[in-house]
Amino acid sequence: MKPYLIKTPKLIKFIFYNWFWSFSSKEKNIYLTFDDGPTPEITEWTLTQLKKYNAKATFFCIGKNIEAHPDIFQKIIKEGHSIGNHTNNHLNGLKTPNKVYLDNIEIASNKIGNARSNLFRPPYGKISIRQSFALRKKGYKVIMWDVLSADFDTSISNKNCLYNVIMNTRSGSIIVFHDSVKASEKLKFVLPKILGYYASKGYTFKKITI
Repeated sequence: MKPYLIKTPKLIKFIFYNWFWSFSSKEKNIYLTFDDGPTPEITEWTLTQLKKYNAKATFFCIGKNIEAHPDIFQKIIKEGHSIGNHTNNHLNGLKTPNKVYLDNIEIASNKIGNARSNLFRPPYGKISIRQSFALRKKGYKVIMWDVLSADFDTSISNKNCLYNVIMNTRSGSIIVFHDSVKASEKLKFVLPKILGYYASKGYTFKKITI
């Protein structure tokens, strides 16, 4: 059994109700999200694919990558996508002291700068209740997901990655992809197909704004 779930169970969503797992299913909207960028090898390609379908998405950026690739980061903003905070150093909240974790998030926030975002996604989906409470008290919204593409998993095929998304996505789903080198092969296979498939069915790809 793989150490992750493709579809987030309703029970988990119920228990952790203060976190955002999906949005209203009344309209045919899908929320694509991309973690770990900006990355020169894949982020600009991702932006090009999104533009073909007038799709908007949310990029959960790592602070150190923003600092290393400011031009790509500004391009994400210029093209109308939302920005989210993904810590400065991709920290696992459950393995990091609270103060270190929260300080690291603020470092990333400062690098986000004028595009300051209240959206936060914990790397690996790992965050303690105390960390979450502290962030929400500061005004952050903790954004999790409804569907995990598993594009980061080198043990599965490109087709299985596509299957993960197609078989589990519904109206209102938040889907996780990664604009990282590790995920780039699967993303290049899956993303154009996802955009084409759901666009043909009348879905709109929306960025997260809450």
